[in-house]
Amino acid sequence: MEKMKMESRDLFDSNIRKISDLFPEVITEAYDSEGRIKKTIDFKILKELLSGSIVEGGETYSFTWPGKKSALAAAHTPIRKTLRPSLEQSMDWEKAKNLYIEGDNLDVLKLLQECYLNRIKMIYIDPPYNTGHDFIYMDSFESSKARFEEKSEIKSEDGERLLKNLETNGRFHSDWCSMIYPRLILSRNLLTEDGVIFISIDDNEQENLRKICDEVFGEQNFVAQLIWERAYAPKNDAKFISNSHEYVLMYAKNINEFKIGRLPRTEEANARYQNPDNDSRGPWKPSDLSVKTYSADSDYPITLPSGRVVEPPAGRCWSLSKNKFLERLQDNRIWFGTNGDSVPSMKRFLSELKFDGMAPTSIQFYKDVGHSQEGAKEVSSLLGGGYFEGPKPIRLLKRLMTLANLKDDSIVLDFFSGSASTAQAVMEMNHDSDKNIQYILVQIPETIDSKSKAYQAGYKTICDIGIDRIKKAIQKIYGEESLFKTDNIGFRVFKLDSSNMKDVFYSPDTYQQNLISFAETNIKEDRTELDLLFGCLLEWGLELNKSINSKVIDGYTVYKYGTDDLAACFGNSIPEKVVRRIASEQPLRVVFRDSSFETDAEKVNVTEIFKLLSPETELKVI
Repeated sequence: MEKMKMESRDLFDSNIRKISDLFPEVITEAYDSEGRIKKTIDFKILKELLSGSIVEGGETYSFTWPGKKSALAAAHTPIRKTLRPSLEQSMDWEKAKNLYIEGDNLDVLKLLQECYLNRIKMIYIDPPYNTGHDFIYMDSFESSKARFEEKSEIKSEDGERLLKNLETNGRFHSDWCSMIYPRLILSRNLLTEDGVIFISIDDNEQENLRKICDEVFGEQNFVAQLIWERAYAPKNDAKFISNSHEYVLMYAKNINEFKIGRLPRTEEANARYQNPDNDSRGPWKPSDLSVKTYSADSDYPITLPSGRVVEPPAGRCWSLSKNKFLERLQDNRIWFGTNGDSVPSMKRFLSELKFDGMAPTSIQFYKDVGHSQEGAKEVSSLLGGGYFEGPKPIRLLKRLMTLANLKDDSIVLDFFSGSASTAQAVMEMNHDSDKNIQYILVQIPETIDSKSKAYQAGYKTICDIGIDRIKKAIQKIYGEESLFKTDNIGFRVFKLDSSNMKDVFYSPDTYQQNLISFAETNIKEDRTELDLLFGCLLEWGLELNKSINSKVIDGYTVYKYGTDDLAACFGNSIPEKVVRRIASEQPLRVVFRDSSFETDAEKVNVTEIFKLLSPETELKVI
């Protein structure tokens, strides 16, 4: 039986496999740092295969900063951590399809690489802005732990959560770029081929973020740089310009697969269509009949009903050839004005619009999507106080979800979730459109100042605020009673933690004889069977929101995950009778503890039982 690794996906190995698929001849073997044989790449051969595209010396276009190589390595290095379920903080655990994950998002994104690879339709993030202050996401390549612990929390004038900068010489662009770069690399792997990512940002790092996104997602996959009008009134005390906007960068995973969602038609837009000539085809609006692109066939005089003759404007021609014009004229699709003396125009009928809805524009006005104060009031009205400043308004997030063109089973990911605005936006979207969109939120458990109103109200971390907001938003949107009648309203809470396995599981050679009693089990004593189950799901690449059922067979608890996705039994000295019962149900995957069987002969027997009763089952131990 194969032993599970119990660590996150190794993206270095994944990249080697991708290169192997393209150029199998460059794959070779070599010793690693620990003297073990592993697959690697012969770059000399790879260079020869790509010799026509390799630049030797000279200048090349690139965007870099101090720490970029370390940040790239951080994205690809596997970790030995896990996600532990927190049933007491969850809501409607059994039916819940949504996830709230507490922990550093860099580690969480690594753990989700298998479970949600190519599964996320939309990502929205509102990362900390680099406004001259350091931020809470202090990765190992940024600064020391001592420097992290010395920082004290402050807020900007717009309520952005910041940490005081110990230095006074600039905005530390390199630190910020190193923070966001690996997270975007990992997030791209999670997007579906028709997926899209939205990133809120201000002027301080907009330029750098655009260059990073061009590198990570591909310049050809840039969709738009949306401008959000976040303020409804100017600040008269501004030193130079009162800044009233922020940006939302929008990139597709694959621009050829992505289809933008169109906006519902408004009464204002429809009011532009009228019917002054009582046309039986209904309301219409006039459209310019001339175009810039010149064609001699479309350059001709037109005699108006009034008798006046008109030519195309200088440097332009008509959009129709003379024959096509006469066809449209015969079909009453040309308008000459009420008096028959206006320059001709084309009648565009509301009933004949080709698209379902309106094309979105790059400017998002606050009258349509809300402003920053609206976002703050939304949190305050739910929680009973202004405990979280600077959240994005729900209307803005719902607009982005419309542009993302979400389907009924789409998943939305927000790994800088803050006060959990994204969760509320998804729920309102589901409620309004009768969809079943799911969300995954990730938030680092940033501590709250003990002197703040939020702390006095009982919130100890940002995660406490986010979880409470989701619960209160559920009550507001669905009401108390409907929670138990509607699926996919609740959410499962998970907390990032160290591996379920003791260090001896990874490095048994470092333990001496007097520590054998410590190693009687390779699993940490404080871990539950549910912890072990979800640790296995992460490695096996199964989504974390399927149903869990358990039953007792001869005193041994057996867990069934999903329909037949996985069966697990973590008891000691499991008898053959129980093994046969599990195998008879033919699950796709089965996992036991390594210590469930005392001898190698018993393990061989278990393997043979499954070969006989369920040969398609994948069998592993921890």
